[in-house]
Amino acid sequence: MNIHLIAIGGAVMHNMAIALHKKGYKVTGSDDEIFDPAKSRLAKHGILPKEWGWFPDKITKETDLVILGMHAREDNPELIKARELGIKTYSFPEYLYEQCKDKTRVVIGGSHGKTTITSMVMHVLKTLNIDFDYMVGAQIEGFDTMVNLSSDSKLAVFEGDEYLASALDRRPKFHLYKPHIALLSGIAWDHINVFPTFDNYVEQFRIFINKIEKNGSLVYFEDDENISSIVKEADKSIKLFPYNTHAHIVKNNCTYLLHNGKELAIEVFGEHNLQNISGARYVCKSIGISDEDFYNAISQFNGAAKRLQLLKKNDNSNIFLDFAHSPSKLKATTKAVKQQFPERKLIACMELHTFSSLNAGFLSQYNGSMATADKAIVYFNPDTIKHKRLAEISDTQVRRAFGGNNVEVITDAKEFKDFLMNLKLEDTNLLLMSSGNFSGINFTELANHLIK
Repeated sequence: MNIHLIAIGGAVMHNMAIALHKKGYKVTGSDDEIFDPAKSRLAKHGILPKEWGWFPDKITKETDLVILGMHAREDNPELIKARELGIKTYSFPEYLYEQCKDKTRVVIGGSHGKTTITSMVMHVLKTLNIDFDYMVGAQIEGFDTMVNLSSDSKLAVFEGDEYLASALDRRPKFHLYKPHIALLSGIAWDHINVFPTFDNYVEQFRIFINKIEKNGSLVYFEDDENISSIVKEADKSIKLFPYNTHAHIVKNNCTYLLHNGKELAIEVFGEHNLQNISGARYVCKSIGISDEDFYNAISQFNGAAKRLQLLKKNDNSNIFLDFAHSPSKLKATTKAVKQQFPERKLIACMELHTFSSLNAGFLSQYNGSMATADKAIVYFNPDTIKHKRLAEISDTQVRRAFGGNNVEVITDAKEFKDFLMNLKLEDTNLLLMSSGNFSGINFTELANHLIK
């Protein structure tokens, strides 16, 4: 089978290309620019495009199907050619379902925590040598790619993102997977450029629940009032498994799970991760994994990339990197670090980078989200706002929106980098939170500079 990927350089798209190549398909692709790690990884497998750009001649009658990436536009020349030739075109979530439609599908959804919970389930399955397909939105230790597709496995585990499938398919990705086992971690308004009201956003999760296969299972965080409300509308054949924060204690900067009268040390920490562990446990039980096997495996879970990722540490300082950008995640992540290390000062830095976070009408949602930090830095680049064609916001607006006396706003990339490079981290933790990279910060170099 000949498969062509339009926008092959995307984070998930290049992983799908590699997975299909490994499966034995002939894979080609195009993109207007490709950066590392996608560039190196595609080259390693011999499927990196020779030049950047869109080339309709790559689409021929021998092309069996086309997969369309999210950042490819509707007027893409290769897409137009595929339509002219009548070649079937899929969004990547559509084709993911096509590859796994005969397997038991596990889909992890929610506004936050879905990457981590998916990673936890994957870690447990791998530890137990259970064969499975997967798609996850971050690089996970022990896994070569973010997508795996095989002919033999009977199980597929997907992270269920609520963002749109493609320029042609305006459905949220997680509406396309039709899970047998689903999880919802929580609902906190996001992607306001696509879902302009909170009610409209919540509706996407209601639809997701309705997509669960008959006699399937739904695991959900019971303390989220929005989820608890829509769960009541689930089909009567769906088995419901509510979960909450796992019982635990924190001693000497280490978190221990409490189970059957025993204390089990774990590598991750924070209330949100303790909730994630509870959710992952119920998903694994639904798959048929015993509690004993689950706890033995989860004790060795180190987390996903950019999810409270430890960059470097010494005896009195830790530097963490996190994907947090929404108000609820900022609050949870900042609180988690402070509670794990109560005796240390916490400097928390976040970047306003997404459409939602840079929208003046959304800023008020951030009020108090970094209150537990001793010093909170909010960074944004005015050029990013121009690029996204949003209305300008001022540092005064941002400072008022976040509230508190601990907040400082920086809008100059050099000033922000100088601030970081000159930090003294004696008895201090540094937390960096962004879905971007703070206008080009090399996090590894920064960590090595601050902690010798």
